[in-house]
Amino acid sequence: MKEAPRTQSEGDVNISPQRSAWQAAALDDRTRALLEEDARVFLHQSLSTPCLNALEHCDGIYLEDLQGRRYMDFHGNSVHQVGFANPAVIAAVKAQLDELSFSPRRYTNQPAVALARKLAEIAPGDLSKVLFCPSGTGAIGIALKLARVVTGRHKVVSMWDAFHGASLDAISVGGEELFRRGIGPLLPGTEHVPPPDPYRCVWDCHTRGGCDLKCARYIEYVLEKEGDVAAVIAETVRSTPVIPAPDFWREVRRACDRYGALLILDEIPTALGRTGAMFACEHYGVVPDVLVLGKGLGGGVFPLAAVLAREELDVAADRALGHYTHEKSPVGCAAGLATIRYIEEHGLVAHARDLGRYALQRLTAMQERHPLIGDVRGLGLMLGVELVTDRATRARATAAAEAVMYGALTKGLSFKVTMGNILTLTPPLIITRKEMDQALAILDECLTEVET
Repeated sequence: MKEAPRTQSEGDVNISPQRSAWQAAALDDRTRALLEEDARVFLHQSLSTPCLNALEHCDGIYLEDLQGRRYMDFHGNSVHQVGFANPAVIAAVKAQLDELSFSPRRYTNQPAVALARKLAEIAPGDLSKVLFCPSGTGAIGIALKLARVVTGRHKVVSMWDAFHGASLDAISVGGEELFRRGIGPLLPGTEHVPPPDPYRCVWDCHTRGGCDLKCARYIEYVLEKEGDVAAVIAETVRSTPVIPAPDFWREVRRACDRYGALLILDEIPTALGRTGAMFACEHYGVVPDVLVLGKGLGGGVFPLAAVLAREELDVAADRALGHYTHEKSPVGCAAGLATIRYIEEHGLVAHARDLGRYALQRLTAMQERHPLIGDVRGLGLMLGVELVTDRATRARATAAAEAVMYGALTKGLSFKVTMGNILTLTPPLIITRKEMDQALAILDECLTEVET
């Protein structure tokens, strides 16, 4: 029996013929030698090793490879809100290394307390309790454990296609086939529902004039039928991006309150200004019980994530929720403080909102000229261009999306392809309008080349 095609959800495939062709044309012997050594010493895995290219330098919005070519990075693994090698972050890290480089458990330190206090200050609503760890995946685990302790329940409702990290607990609540396939038994009680995707709604909301919140009502239906769900966990805005309807999260918030489930929002890639608000949930006027952030929190230098929770959820003093070795890293927290300070002092939240609107207008105009583009959407500087072979059927143009991506790389623009056909554009928040125009011109040119 022929196997059904799989949707490449989290990123572009590292074993495709198009990648091999690009590498054959673009890479020199020195780069190939390093890539071969990398492939020899690292375990191979999808989306990672074997790698695409080798880097030697990064600064601002740019990556530079071993051959000296510079790429505007509209990918960045979502860590680059303040740009690569941000001088303020680098200076804070260097200064902290000279003062206190490590803080063992049982001890606290000034940068850790200051960062926790700052996060509580800028967080929406009453999210005033904080816990740090070195990764977003780890922070998701903390949030799930906290929900179990608080509610005395273990079931979780999450969404198909969601990405919450690559550990076993994170892929259990995640919804990507790439991470779940063939792994064996996952966490019990992880119930999944369809995501709020206006363009690809499983209930075909576009045929009824737009989202009518059937997806939100289905979550309430599941909460009612299960009866003992600890939490609903979801990305506030999926990074493809998928942007829920304005009332979606308010409806889910009401359902959670009605059935005693916590609402955990994963903003690991989207918090700290990416969407044109410091936190994405602010767009929806909703405060979760637990909010998880990471990636950019370390300023693109240090791995750092955080769990923010309401004070009344501080009920696990007799057990370990995280217990990570670098839980209160003074160096990581110094980077986090410098990052938030830079975002505030340079008005990057408003800049992301305004430049994002401009870019979305440019992309919408581009859609009128390119039949490949089935949909464009965005929130702040998180933008998506969905390519289709037919606008009526919305069939995914996966080969075309990959061709556009490698064409753009050749011209100096790097971005990510998700779900096989969505060009995901997430530039640093420090990007200028001139640089945005340059990047969109490259994208426009590559779409033309693929269509002709």
